[in-house]
Amino acid sequence: MPELVVPLGPNGLIDHWRLSPVHQERYDSADAAMTGDMDARFFLTQHRNFIPHEYPCRRDFAARFRDRRPAPATRFVQADGPAGWWFPFGADRVDLSGFWHRPTRVEAWGATGLRLGADGPVTLHLTTCGAALLTIDGADVLWMAPYQRNLESTQTATVTLSAGDHDLRLWFADLCERDTRWWFALSVEGGPAAQIVLPVPVEAGRVAALCDRLAGMHLDRPAAPDGAVAVRFDHPLAQSLTARVTVQGHFMSADGAALTHTLDPGSRGFAVAPVADLPADFRYYHVALHDGPMALARTLGTEVVDIAAQGQAPETLAARIDEALRHVAGGSEADPMGALARLALGRDGGVTDAMLAAAVPAIADCHDCADFLLVPLLWARIGWPDAIAPPLRAQIDDAILGFRYWLEEPGNDVMWFYSENHALLFHTACYLAGGLFPDAVFRRSGRTGAQQQALGRTRLLRWLNHFESCEMAEFNSAPYFPIDLKGLCALFALAPDAEIRTRAERSIHRLLEIVALASHQGFLAAAQGRSYEHTLRAARTLELSGIARMLWGRGWYGRQVQALPLLALAIRDHGLASPPAFRDIALWQDARGLEWCYVQGEGGFAPLYHYKTRDFAMGSVAAYRTGEWGYQETVLHLRLGDHPDAQIWINHPGEHIVSGFARPSYWGGCGTIPRVHQYRGLAWLGFAAHPDQPGFTHAHVPRMVLDEVVVEPRRVLIRAGRALALLQGDQALAWVETGPTAGFELRQPGHRSQWLVRLSDLDREGSLAAFGARMAGLTARCDADDAVTIDDPDYGPVRCGRGGTVAAEGRRLDPARWTHAGQATLSDGTAFAVPSHRAAAEQAAPRPKEDA
Repeated sequence: MPELVVPLGPNGLIDHWRLSPVHQERYDSADAAMTGDMDARFFLTQHRNFIPHEYPCRRDFAARFRDRRPAPATRFVQADGPAGWWFPFGADRVDLSGFWHRPTRVEAWGATGLRLGADGPVTLHLTTCGAALLTIDGADVLWMAPYQRNLESTQTATVTLSAGDHDLRLWFADLCERDTRWWFALSVEGGPAAQIVLPVPVEAGRVAALCDRLAGMHLDRPAAPDGAVAVRFDHPLAQSLTARVTVQGHFMSADGAALTHTLDPGSRGFAVAPVADLPADFRYYHVALHDGPMALARTLGTEVVDIAAQGQAPETLAARIDEALRHVAGGSEADPMGALARLALGRDGGVTDAMLAAAVPAIADCHDCADFLLVPLLWARIGWPDAIAPPLRAQIDDAILGFRYWLEEPGNDVMWFYSENHALLFHTACYLAGGLFPDAVFRRSGRTGAQQQALGRTRLLRWLNHFESCEMAEFNSAPYFPIDLKGLCALFALAPDAEIRTRAERSIHRLLEIVALASHQGFLAAAQGRSYEHTLRAARTLELSGIARMLWGRGWYGRQVQALPLLALAIRDHGLASPPAFRDIALWQDARGLEWCYVQGEGGFAPLYHYKTRDFAMGSVAAYRTGEWGYQETVLHLRLGDHPDAQIWINHPGEHIVSGFARPSYWGGCGTIPRVHQYRGLAWLGFAAHPDQPGFTHAHVPRMVLDEVVVEPRRVLIRAGRALALLQGDQALAWVETGPTAGFELRQPGHRSQWLVRLSDLDREGSLAAFGARMAGLTARCDADDAVTIDDPDYGPVRCGRGGTVAAEGRRLDPARWTHAGQATLSDGTAFAVPSHRAAAEQAAPRPKEDA
């Protein structure tokens, strides 16, 4: 068999492997209750980015397997196709991470070869989170079994090997619970010169050519709102290949597609499919290139939506609500949200029943995120019981009575109870389900429905008290606004308790007010407490865009929704008011800029700043965990002009793998949280990353959708519509020109770096060139007291203190003085009062005391 011989990777990494098929088996432990309550600060990690909450299944599993020599259930068998190979493409580990909705035991084997130039001792470092067993030439070398969820450990062994080739086999395994980092890294330190030797089924030159095409493979644009999704290669193909493309959504999505294309020699790429034929939303395109029996694959991500099919939003709110319901009924995923919309339109029957039935197994089996499905299922069951086929209704009722509604009820699942959004949905479901079946006994708790409803009410009041005093620890998080709205809309529409309905309404208005203030032309532009690549890079299909279209007439609909039909029905059928003033705030057209200073979270731990004009918007978080390991926080985000894709954010990647599953990931969050300061259209970020994290920072800058881009060694000038932007580094900036992020990634090297951002517009500057000339002297200097001073041609000296303070133009902004309600100010110094129904609602229904 031919051999592929490659050098060791960075730091002696053994990074080319043949992989076996993955063996998976469900892991059930005895049902057990858990202690604890909502932990709104769970992602403010104390040790690296490790989340400490532990499920009973992990304790059971650890008692059986932790720190014991592994006993593999399988042996190495070569897998066919791209799943059977691991080539690094910049990765620093072999990574099969993913998301499992039930506790699942997984294991696999890797095989490779090591060629030594002489006899001698070799030191091997093996790192994993789960367990691993390494053999060389059939003999055990080392094993480890820490089984610490998502927290890596390392073992080291030194062995003396002879010159020549050696067979390496590595078994790796874990217990997967929700998002799981299932990976290993094996590296060589010292010893004789070494190479990786990997038997391959075709000649090595063909494998190298295949690898080269994948290394440079990218999509032709960062989003596909029309035309086709197209893959591009850096160099033409030298031989005929087969491309097999698997289209998948994120971990909450069920839609997908599989397509096959034959590529001729000389091809520079291919069209995957027209956007009209593909599932909408942000999707991952797993592209496998086959050259005979050899196949390698990489993953590319992009947003897909057929905007022409949606057209312009209707003029009236009533018409837009009807449009939203019809979209969800016919163009969303087959789940309870779609079924609810169909029932609201009078479309009961087989299709609707199938949508409801599809959710029942996940709810009955207590899959993680089943609470997301249960709340709209309850709405359908409460609102349209006679429209559901009786046998299905019986199955739904049985699932409702058997569900686990909170931590103290026994279970062996990995449902996530701790975050604000999940806690709200669990309590909402408990309250509504108890009221639906007041005399029935809920199997896990042993309580009657009436008792369940009373307990749900108590917990809801506690949650509402927390929200009204602390608001969101998951501040401004695009994926979690809809989840919170889902629970609150269900309460507003269905709660028999007037106090809960009133407070739910008030909370809905507050969430919509935050969205409006933090949006630019209908799109969110703000620092976010928790973010993902699929929510950051999506613009048109993000659910907040669909909500903006329905409420304010600007936006598009995606395929997966969480709150849209519930919000539509709350307005259409239950009298929820949609404050019209929010539209003018979200689609800001005032000649003046709007500045908003506010805090989120318990104790106001996240001080937030937002500034927007007609042409641009920028939001950031101040005095927030500087220098600590991050989780999923996006610390600065901005939008330019009217183009949905003209958005920029800057972060320190949490991993080397593009479109990976780590938290933080490549784009979603920060490996190390930087120091951040913002004053209106000016921002400064200072990064000092931990040494074992990626050695660069980067900005998401979609170059191909921008109207003008001027590149200089340490700065980039941008025009998008009438908006102008300057990105400036303290070191040379470089575009990524090849691979998955080609055309939208701007990098700055080093663990320590600074970024300056300055925004303006054509009305003020006249041209991009004039803007660049006027900002030529923009620099940041660090003073003796660790303050950063930036001499700005408009704002004058802008002095940024360690506590997040900013002094400029005779003003002093101090995050320690900001409030949850926030203070909004126009650029001419006029205070801006946000019109809403909150004050009237508070006068009509004073906040009740929390139940005992």
